[in-house]
Amino acid sequence: MMLTRLKAKSERKVAKQICKVVLDHFEKEYSRELGDAWHTVRDILTSPSCWQYAVLLNRFNHPFELEKDLHLKGYHSLFQGSLPYYPKSMKCYLSRTPHRMPSERHQIGNLKKYYLLNAASLLPVLALELRDGEKVLDLCAGPGGKSIALLQCAYPGYLHCNEYDSLRLRWLRQTLESFIPQPLVNVIEVSELDGREMGDAQPETFDKVLVDAPCSNDRSWLFSSDSQNAACRISQRRNLPLLQIELLRSAIKALRPGGLLVYSTCTLSKAENQDVINEVLNSYSNIMPVDIKEMARTCSQDFTFAPTGQECGLLVIPDKGKAWGPMTEHHDHIL
Repeated sequence: MMLTRLKAKSERKVAKQICKVVLDHFEKEYSRELGDAWHTVRDILTSPSCWQYAVLLNRFNHPFELEKDLHLKGYHSLFQGSLPYYPKSMKCYLSRTPHRMPSERHQIGNLKKYYLLNAASLLPVLALELRDGEKVLDLCAGPGGKSIALLQCAYPGYLHCNEYDSLRLRWLRQTLESFIPQPLVNVIEVSELDGREMGDAQPETFDKVLVDAPCSNDRSWLFSSDSQNAACRISQRRNLPLLQIELLRSAIKALRPGGLLVYSTCTLSKAENQDVINEVLNSYSNIMPVDIKEMARTCSQDFTFAPTGQECGLLVIPDKGKAWGPMTEHHDHIL
């Protein structure tokens, strides 16, 4: 009884925080781009009580008791081993109901046992198909969730985590400290470079590059507490695709011939996803898009995908019982 009352109160509080300026803006754009699917997406994005949280276990401090407990609570293993690349060392559990585990506190000297995340954010990580010994760049790495996920997949020879934003950089450093044991820290470099300069700083260096680009973060923007600030963000939103293209050009320079690049965002925006990729593909002759439709087919049990019109791209949209996303990823080889 008490729990129900508290939940209803917190829901009322959250409902007040939805930013009308942002919602109206998204309404115009996404109803046009997504059609009828936008109604369901909007309902989920504006109802945090429907949101789901996946539990990524930390292989460097594996919580065996927690894993048993998750099974008892009805959690199931993400992907169930159906993908062509799914390392056994990566263990992620999710529930079909909106249940959130409590977050662990950061304690110096103690590794955390799990990381809470939007399950869709693992798709770009898995698309990179990281192998032991490879050199990998996470170009926009803060707050660190995808870097942690990469290290659950394989032991890279060198992992470069770059983050230009000072607050996100602080989160990144703390996240790595919380999850990664000391010996592995020796193969990780953290930098605070403008990502647009990375290609010139480290040309043809990396086997794999992840560009999880700054974007219109749809979930967080909808809950902007300052409507004036939100209006400012919306007016500056049109500048994001140019930044994203410049980051991609830099990432391509940093990739060795034959290397693999994945671009991802957490927005539904066509201008920041398909249009950015088309612009880049049309301006390079040595980039080959990689068909990832098979990933969508094998993941359809856990995710809902919207058509992108691109074989090298996936768009995860929040749906009832599958409240993951938005997450877009694109997959390219450099020749």
